[in-house]
Amino acid sequence: MDATDVALLLLRVVLGGTMIAHGVNHWLGGGGIAGTAGWFTGLGLRNGLLQAWLSVITEIGAGALLVLGLCTPLGAGAVVGVMLVAGLLAHRTHGFFVFKEGYEYVLVLAVASVALGILGPGRISLDHALDIAVTGWWGGVVALGLGIASTIALLAAFYRPATTGQEAH
Repeated sequence: MDATDVALLLLRVVLGGTMIAHGVNHWLGGGGIAGTAGWFTGLGLRNGLLQAWLSVITEIGAGALLVLGLCTPLGAGAVVGVMLVAGLLAHRTHGFFVFKEGYEYVLVLAVASVALGILGPGRISLDHALDIAVTGWWGGVVALGLGIASTIALLAAFYRPATTGQEAH
């Protein structure tokens, strides 16, 4: 074990723990799952209750994978997908800075996830113990590709923003 392994463990635990906390908050915090469903519906996603549960499962599941260092590029890709959807639907129009509800925070989490896909989980991980090695460019491609593909699929299937009633004829 060296400093790089400890740094990767710290990154995985903080990033994964953040995602777990985010998923639990969507589930049990504030308005609970019903409030989360309403928020997703307000963002233009249909089937808000389904979206809320998918978000909870994805965030907690991806977070757990990252904390454990198990199937790291897949966990990282799930984080990229969640953050890309959040960035596009909830934060993009507010500019960069998080204190103005901008996309700064989701961008950092997504890029950290791609970097983790590239670097791998380090030797203090289940991936290392089980000899699962998808790192380097391929790990980054899996993380980024899965995130982008899942975002496109979700938006194609469920994004139906309300119209203003002033469509061009």
